Amino acid sequence: MRKYEVMYIVNASLDDAARQDVINGLHAIITNNGGSIVKVDEWGTREFAYRIEDMTKGYYVVLNIEAEPAAVKEFDRLARINSNVVRHLILNLEDE
Repeated sequence: MRKYEVMYIVNASLDDAARQDVINGLHAIITNNGGSIVKVDEWGTREFAYRIEDMTKGYYVVLNIEAEPAAVKEFDRLARINSNVVRHLILNLEDE
């Protein structure tokens, strides 16, 4: 298992329940594919430096995970097609 850091931004216009559903769904992608979430750091709602798709705010979440590359690839694929995920970034911590 490799170590990764994942940051994603959820649409801030969602209500709390819907936002939590999106977050739980994204975390389930990792755990259902054999990975484990080591640490979750929710930064909360923050202003963007520039407008993204007519949005000025987003809800930031940072994860430290241990997973196989296939699980991370599946997370990447599903985060790209989820309309409530504004942006996401995956860093392999073992390359450093």
